[in-house]
Amino acid sequence: MKRRRTVRESASIEPPPGYYVAGDAGREPPDAAQRALILDWVVSRRIASGWRVESRSGSQVVLVRGQPVNHVLHAFLTVFSCLVWGAVWAGLALVNRVEREVLTVDAQGRIVTVSAP
Repeated sequence: MKRRRTVRESASIEPPPGYYVAGDAGREPPDAAQRALILDWVVSRRIASGWRVESRSGSQVVLVRGQPVNHVLHAFLTVFSCLVWGAVWAGLALVNRVEREVLTVDAQGRIVTVSAP
């Protein structure tokens, strides 16, 4: 029997071992290149769990999960099916969600996550 590969919903957003850890005595805070590497690692983990990149700057990424409902298509289908498709359209409009998260790397190398509307 073939095992199905499942994606974990809550992927860790902490940097891997060997990266800068905030609070280490005697270590300097990461420079811009190290912060970019930390952000790249976190983004790759999020992409593996189903997110996609909407926009990116030097130390910030906006990630999106989900698709918006195509209301024009559903209106067209509803009209041509004599309002039968309206029930499907209403169901999709109620349960479909688009989630956004903003990930930022601060000066200490920590990942700050903000959920956006």
